[in-house]
Order: sequence, then structure tokens, then C-alpha cells
Amino acid sequence: MTEFITVSQVEDGTRLLRWFGRYYPGLLQRDFYKLCRGGQIRINSSRCRGTEILSAGDVIRIPPTLQSYKTVKKTETGDHFSLSDLEMLRKCIIHNDNDIVVFNKPAGLAVQGGTGIKKSVDKMAAALFPYDKISLVHRIDRETTGLLVVAKNQRAAQDLSKQFQNKTAHKEYLALLNGTVAEKKGVIDNYVAKGQVYETKGKGDKCAQLQHAVTEYRVLSQAGGLLTWVLFSPKTGRTHQLRLHSAFSLHAPIVGDDLYGKPTKLDETLKSMLSTKNLFLLAYRITFVHPGTRKMITLQAQVPDFMQPVMKLLEFQLP
Repeated sequence: MTEFITVSQVEDGTRLLRWFGRYYPGLLQRDFYKLCRGGQIRINSSRCRGTEILSAGDVIRIPPTLQSYKTVKKTETGDHFSLSDLEMLRKCIIHNDNDIVVFNKPAGLAVQGGTGIKKSVDKMAAALFPYDKISLVHRIDRETTGLLVVAKNQRAAQDLSKQFQNKTAHKEYLALLNGTVAEKKGVIDNYVAKGQVYETKGKGDKCAQLQHAVTEYRVLSQAGGLLTWVLFSPKTGRTHQLRLHSAFSLHAPIVGDDLYGKPTKLDETLKSMLSTKNLFLLAYRITFVHPGTRKMITLQAQVPDFMQPVMKLLEFQLP
């Protein structure tokens, strides 16, 4: 039976051959082109050569002979994520041009693929933009939500990587801390290694693994001696830096941080709002020089749904 499939938004810009390779992996290229030449495969009722680039809304004619080549699930991309996953990530885009794409990454989604990681921004972004050279230029923790800048060509990647390495790109994070912070603003300047914080580097070979970590912070608001709303500006980019500095330097771990903190006694109403397993850390604002226009650009993330009830109840304001 002949089938007609409509190209989805996330498949916009995909070449026809690649589209068939995704849905009908057993189809050989020579057979694919033969079906195109014979008019068996068509786009919007018109004959095709096989080299066409698809647009969202195009209707592809699938001849009955291809049913045996079909994947078990039509939504699978072959990269452990589905078209619905790609659509989710597409909706997270807050800025997109020829050089960069910026996502408001949801909590729980890894930035980079690796062993045991089935879904990651780098691989999914490559699927969303198949004709761009997708490159990560900085990272945020899997548990953290918020802004992630991704380069779409080599020139932009080199430029942005240099900005993040030289700390000329400015990042700000919002965090909800379990506890109070005595000093309303300050600079945390110490060393971190393997989930621990050290005030001095010391001497000897054992100190070679210590990494200098610097974070500026400003208390925005506090509630009942239980919670603190803080704006962080990290000056270095160490693994779990803000989580470590919150727990061990400010003695007030980030809410939802099961690795470095323990839950405190909260009001029952508030506790129900904090029942989410998400980490209350948001990569909130980022400023950098656009690699194409050379103009300064500042982008700001929307506060995620799981943070909004607490902000409303405690009347916490955005900076």
C-alpha cells in the first residue's frame, strides 16, 4: 500500500537521501535512486532526483515495495533520540542565526554525549542543523538548566571558545540555596578538586590536581532564615564549581543538590513545592561578542517552571 508522509518541522533542511536512510535503513542507495528515476518516490506529487532538500510540510510518496525496509519505530533517528526529542530541543532555542544557536537547556539533558549517555545537546543539535558544523564552546552541568551557546561553523567555534577560555564572555547564574548567607556580596577565591574545596593550594605534588576557582556572588533575597536567592558570576569554569562553593564556602548548598547538600527543615507548603528532584540552579544570563557581527550580545533565559512557584510564594525578584 502506498504511503504518504509529511515532513516535520525538525526535519526541515534534511536531504531526501538522508531522510530515507533514517526511516528505511535497509534501502541501498542505488535502489533509492532507481525508485526516484522511476517516479516511485515523489515529493508533493512531483518527480524527484533524490538530491532535494526537504522543507517542513512537504509530502513524500512512499511506494509499497519499501515496507520491508521500514524501521521498527518511525520516530527513531538511530542516535537514541526520537523526533519528539528533537522537537523538544527545537522549542528550547532562544536565538538562532548563521553562526550560533542558543538553547535554554532543560534540566537532566546532557550537553555532550559519552558512555551511557543516549541523549545529548551536541548530537541532537547536529541532527537539527545537518548542514552546519555543530561545536560546543562551553558547557553546563547535566542537572543545570539554562543558556548554552553552540557554534554552527568552525570560525564561530574558534572565536567563541577563545572568549570562554579567556573569560571575556560573562556568565551569570541564579540559585536557590538551603540556608542563609551572612555576607550579602563577595568573592569566593579558593581551590577545588574531586568534590572538595581547599582554601590554600599548599605545596607538594599532591596539590598539582587542585584547580583555582573564583566566584563572585550577590544575595538578592532571603526567606525566614531558610532559603537564600543568589546571583553567581563565575570567573573560572571548574566542574561543579557553583555547587561546591555554595555547599562548602557559603555553607548553604543549592536546593536539590543531593551530591553536596542535605535537605533542611522547611515549611510544609514550601517543602511540597520543592519536591521536584531538579537542581535549583539556572544559567540565567550570558554576554559575549557575536562571532559574525562583532557586536556585544546579551541573552537571558526564562525561569523554568519548577522554580516559578517558589519565586512567587517568596516574592523573589529577577535581577
